[in-house]
Parts: sequence; structure tokens; C-alpha cells
Amino acid sequence: MENQEKVDVPVFSAVDQELFKKEIYPLRKPAVLKGVPLGPCLEKWTVDYLAVKGGQREVKIHVSCVPQMDFLHKNFVYRTLPFGEFVHRAAATEHQEFFISKDEHYYLRSLGEDARKEPADLKKQFPELANDFHIPPFFEPKQFFSSVFRISSPGLQLWTHYDVMDNVLAQVTGRKRVVLYSPQDALHLYLSGDKSEVLDIDSPDLEQYPDFVKAHRYECVLEPGDLLFIPALWFHNTLALQFGVGINVFWRHLPLESYDKKDPYGNKDPLAALRALQAVDRALAMLDGLPDDYRDFYARRMVLRIQSRAYASQHAETVQGN
Repeated sequence: MENQEKVDVPVFSAVDQELFKKEIYPLRKPAVLKGVPLGPCLEKWTVDYLAVKGGQREVKIHVSCVPQMDFLHKNFVYRTLPFGEFVHRAAATEHQEFFISKDEHYYLRSLGEDARKEPADLKKQFPELANDFHIPPFFEPKQFFSSVFRISSPGLQLWTHYDVMDNVLAQVTGRKRVVLYSPQDALHLYLSGDKSEVLDIDSPDLEQYPDFVKAHRYECVLEPGDLLFIPALWFHNTLALQFGVGINVFWRHLPLESYDKKDPYGNKDPLAALRALQAVDRALAMLDGLPDDYRDFYARRMVLRIQSRAYASQHAETVQGN
């Protein structure tokens, strides 16, 4: 998008544990990491190899007749296929067998054995493939939360959202464009929960979303073997430039008691943040008993109090300046 300020995501080469922990992680910004040993998956994971090793295990997938999947308006359907058949379909651009149309698009986000209770874990769901992938040693083993298979048809674009845990996206096969936005640009992203309502980030409707141009656009293209460090709360939008296979590894960087224990996806807001948002809703409901001009005035006072108490200092100055 031409009107947005574009920032290239920094690239680091020959990244090891020490470099990551001392120079990259403390910055709390996205980074492309090259030269991290990922194991034999980089050579082995062809379509045929994945199909054979993954076999007949049933997987729940997203299927859409358009390449831009929209979670808010659900422009896709969920279907189930044997993993091997799914991989062959996802790698093709036209299908003899299909659910919606012969040029439909596919996306897999792997799930735990009981999707309502258990996080995804490559070792448990795909043990035949797990040994091919080496989890980067960037966190303590006790912090591990999930390892998520992500497989996309060429051209598939996923909605902009944030996660509450730090994670790395390992691009094993195919090329993928990733666009990210800082948590401090949340005010410009027209949020609905953890997702942005701006579906088309390249040609947005600026009459409907005029402030979107104020968000700084961080962008990179991942090549096979690259990792992308995505700090918690950074919004991200992915576009598969080719048929792609990746592994997302999430870890809990906050104290364990900060997280909802009943959250197998790892995308629920930390408990303290959830309680704070609920308190804001209750406070706003109290203002409903006032006349419009009073409600407007005291809502603005609430905003100023939140800015002075909770915003990072640099961001607070920017907001007040606007």
C-alpha cells in the first residue's frame, strides 16, 4: 500500500541461541532469522513425502473459493480430508475433486488431539514428520506451548491478527510474504477482538478505514529455511507466494499463571488484560445513564487517564499530539 510508511523487517544471519537472546529478543520487534538449523525437513518435505508420511490421518481444513480468507465474515467452510489427499490438493491450482469449485483454496492449521482442550504438537499429531523438524532453542523447554503445522495453497492470504505469545514461524517450503503492524498501531487497525476488519491490506477501502494509512507496515518475504520471530501482540498478515509448508512454534514468555489454562489455541488475552477489558465495559455501561454530552466528556477523561497510566511514554506523546 503506497500511502503507508513501509519498514523492512531486519534480517539476521547465522543466528544461534546466544545471538537471539542477547541482540534480537530484547528489541521486541519482528526479525527474519537465517542460518538456524531446522533439520532434514528442508530437503525431505516434498509433496509426495509429506503425503506418504502424513498418511490417512484426518485433518480439519479451511476451504474457500477466494484466496483472501476472512475469519470475521467466515468466507470459507470447514471440511475434513486425509492428510495425504489434502497436501496434494493444496499444492495444485486446479482440482478434479473439490468441495466448492475447481480452483478453491486450502489452509491447514493443525489442532491438538482434542481441539477444545489440547494445543497442537507436531510430535503428537505427526510423529512420522516431527523428527525431520528441529525446534529452535530460543526458549526453555518448560515454556513450550505448541507447534502448529501451517500448509497453504498458492496465493492464499490470511486475515490480520495478533497472538498473545511469542512465536517463530519456520518457513520450510515455498515463499511467503508477511506484513506486520506494531501493537502501538492498534488504534489504526479497526479491531474486532484480536483481528483487524481491514481484509485487503494492499488496496484497503480508505473511505471505510481512513486511519489505516497511519499504521506503519513492516514487511518481509520468507524463503525456505527462514524463520520469522513474531513478538506477542504484533499483528501479522500472511500471503503464500507459492504452495507453502511452515511450522509455527509458540512459547509462554509471561509467568504461567498469566494465561488462561483452558486456551488450547494460545490466543486468548492474558487473564489480567481480560479482567481490565471487562472492567472498561462495566465502566462504559455506567456512563450510559448520563446525558450524551456528559457521557462524551467523561469518556474522554477515561481515555486521558488510561493514556497517562498505561501507554508507553513515547506512544502517549504521539497520541496526544494527534
